Amino acid sequence: MQIPIEQYTLENGLRVVLSRDDALPIVAVNLWYSVGSRDERPGRTGLAHLFEHMMFQGSLNVSDTQHIQMVERVGGTINASTWLDRTNYYTILPSSHLELALWLDADRMAGFVAALTQEKFDNQREVVKNERRQRVDNAPYGDWDERLQRLVWPEDHPYHHSVIGSMEDLDAASLDDVANFFRTYYAPNNAVLTLCGDFEPDEARRMIERHFGPVPRGPEVPALPGQPVIAPIPLAAEVRERVESAVALSRVYVAWRIPPYGAPEYYVADLLSELLAGGKSARMYRSLVREQRLTASVGAFVFPVVTGASAFVLRGNALPGQAPEPLEEAMMAELREVAETPPTPAEMERAMTGLEARRILELQKVSERADNISMMATYFGDPGLINTELERYRGLTAHDVQAFVRTYLNPDNRVVLTYVPQPAAEAA
Repeated sequence: MQIPIEQYTLENGLRVVLSRDDALPIVAVNLWYSVGSRDERPGRTGLAHLFEHMMFQGSLNVSDTQHIQMVERVGGTINASTWLDRTNYYTILPSSHLELALWLDADRMAGFVAALTQEKFDNQREVVKNERRQRVDNAPYGDWDERLQRLVWPEDHPYHHSVIGSMEDLDAASLDDVANFFRTYYAPNNAVLTLCGDFEPDEARRMIERHFGPVPRGPEVPALPGQPVIAPIPLAAEVRERVESAVALSRVYVAWRIPPYGAPEYYVADLLSELLAGGKSARMYRSLVREQRLTASVGAFVFPVVTGASAFVLRGNALPGQAPEPLEEAMMAELREVAETPPTPAEMERAMTGLEARRILELQKVSERADNISMMATYFGDPGLINTELERYRGLTAHDVQAFVRTYLNPDNRVVLTYVPQPAAEAA
């Protein structure tokens, strides 16, 4: 499937990508800002994620919470997400209402600060703090990513802290902090706007120019804080952390620092994750779940991040009443086997087929397609990579996988995070 790509840039620096598909009368409007938790300064973590909430609290010509209601009234959906490297705002709605989505996003880009109040800020800060309580502080294993980030990336690296931020930093943030963060990062010259779906390109261009053209260019985006470029090879020594927590089952996370998304090794890592844990016929599921019966669930994944280094992660839950050490050792044994003997042609074919199938099914949806186009434009400056990325996988061999395991997934480059149930007295 060849996805059509047409791109251009407005005078204010906004990069625009158009991808027409008239199969269904819907259109996805996807706006990526090149700002995430990596851009936050020490003592002010959580601001990027806070904006995920604040940006739905009205703008110059849109009253409180009306962004969501106006889209839903015409049968559309609207949402946002925040990550280490980016923040995206996306709307999917009937194509006849395309201009509504463009106007809402442009009004927010141009007029957010004008509508900002202390009351809105205090309200959404409490919402985020409550989200942290529910998802991180009081949820079983809820702080795994926060802990893993601290262990994998050094203190001066932008990925060292979590996306949601700390309670202390959220409490310390001021209205001026929010306004300045917005002026710095939420400007047209730091954004990519993607339209994907049923629209007329010439008409869409006129709408985009009408609504986004007048938005003034923002300041030059500052350099990332800390030291973003670190060697993606050994940590120098294994790092371990053991957490006694209110969990029912022991859980093991094992992570290694690897090259970032976009590097050739990243695609090897992604293929390896499919080979190890992509379904019930994958190596780790077959061995650890069915044969050894050490766990009921096992996973492998890669952090799709671009600043300095990514991470390859394995995860498994021990069975009730079982210690985590045998499970960890079994996981490492699977990797040693790959290091000693390359995967078979049948394994490679199964992994490639699973990876391709998921990718192709994902791109059938205009919303996912728009998001991927924005990602390629934001991270690599080339939205057309959406049409060629699968080739990065198809050229990989079993020896590439074996070499990757030998080079990166070794004990000196390993982080082990283990959760174990609290002793009965402490839990009570």
